[in-house]
Amino acid sequence: MKHARIAWSGAVQNAIESEGQLRITQGPHKGHLVSFDDVVWLPPLPPVAQARTVIALGLNYADHARELEFKAPEEPLAFMKGEAAFIGHKALTKRPAEVKYMHYECELAVVIGRTARHVKKADAYDYVGGYTVANDYAIRDYLENWYRPNLRVKNRDTCTPIGPWLVDAADVPQPMALKLQTTVNGKVTQSGTTADMIFDVSTLIEYFSSFMTLQPGDVILTGTPDGIVDCQPGDVIVTEIEGIGQLINTITL
Repeated sequence: MKHARIAWSGAVQNAIESEGQLRITQGPHKGHLVSFDDVVWLPPLPPVAQARTVIALGLNYADHARELEFKAPEEPLAFMKGEAAFIGHKALTKRPAEVKYMHYECELAVVIGRTARHVKKADAYDYVGGYTVANDYAIRDYLENWYRPNLRVKNRDTCTPIGPWLVDAADVPQPMALKLQTTVNGKVTQSGTTADMIFDVSTLIEYFSSFMTLQPGDVILTGTPDGIVDCQPGDVIVTEIEGIGQLINTITL
């Protein structure tokens, strides 16, 4: 099932995809069908009682590491992000006027479904609640070094569109065999597959849960394949993952 969070009729609503529309699933409008074009799309993440942990992977595709002329990591290269960086489907991402190079990163986002601590790789998928699409923009001007992405590179307001759907894990039986694609103004600029991850989803859950507790609603951004290009104001970026969804974003000043 594909879940969404939207702003409609003066309130935040939970919805599911139904008959090519959005079906409201709670409140006084429960069961009402709404057009995709009549709502504001929000990040499709479940509300959490405590601060959400967002873990992002760097250089988790060997081809992307080569593209950036970096050595592929021997263990997961991770950094933390704040939830405030997230925006929804069809929202605007700001490009700072002074920067010279800002690029998209189409990523499979893993949303944790239940508390995970010391999880074995063989059991890791039991702890996944669902998957969504993320576009984790990077501003290369500010990169200090390859192993320590700093806040100005990867943790900027509006620079992590996510959505439009949260797809139940049960509906994604082979998360490590999904095609990824990015287009800029309709031109394909990035094409890959999750099969090329250096550290797959189950490995990442085992690794992170070995030293920290993952809570329901936490997010792991799993990295991007090669094919990055600089994005300019006015560009329409579409990041798409097979079976998960098509995330549309526009660059603005």
